[in-house]
Amino acid sequence: MAKYIKQEMIDLSGQGEEKIYYRLKTERNIGFKELAEYVGRHNNLMNRGLVENVMAHVVDAMAELMGNGYSVTIDGLGTFKASLGLEKDKEMDTLDGDEAKRNARSLHLTGINYRADKGLIKQANRHCKLERAGEARLHHSPYSKEERLKMALQYLEEYGAMRIANYMELTGLSRTKATLELKDFRQDASSGITTIGRGSTKVYVKAPQPNH
Repeated sequence: MAKYIKQEMIDLSGQGEEKIYYRLKTERNIGFKELAEYVGRHNNLMNRGLVENVMAHVVDAMAELMGNGYSVTIDGLGTFKASLGLEKDKEMDTLDGDEAKRNARSLHLTGINYRADKGLIKQANRHCKLERAGEARLHHSPYSKEERLKMALQYLEEYGAMRIANYMELTGLSRTKATLELKDFRQDASSGITTIGRGSTKVYVKAPQPNH
């Protein structure tokens, strides 16, 4: 039997309204070999080895086709299509800017987009018998946003640089909310906080004071 969790949402609007959504609790992940064995048990004509072999060939064929620009639809399962993005440390260009334009060497496949077949959703729903598994609440900070900014500036005064994990520990915020709030500070020139580095090396530092 599947379990569901009542999950509190982050208030992105800033209105202070409590919102929730419901999500399925993931019991555990079913791996490739276990799925093949499960399919084999439910079909007397195929053993696990045969199922694994067929599935592996399907995966290889899908990878080749999507890598060549095709989308792939499997009836009853859904449609798969590759997504494109920039290589690490490459900045996005614009249509009419003066910066160097990106070429094929700057791009690579960053993921696979999947749209489920409606029949698969209906079929899964027929198997779904739900029971409640509790609630999941966000971490709420006991400090106001102004107090948190002051704490962040004091931290930077003492240590020079701050990561998201440091701000989480400092304020009691969840990672998502801490990330959003630090982004707000970074975009507000009056906050006194900026960033250096990018990706995994990005840290928050005190913004340089303007010369008068």
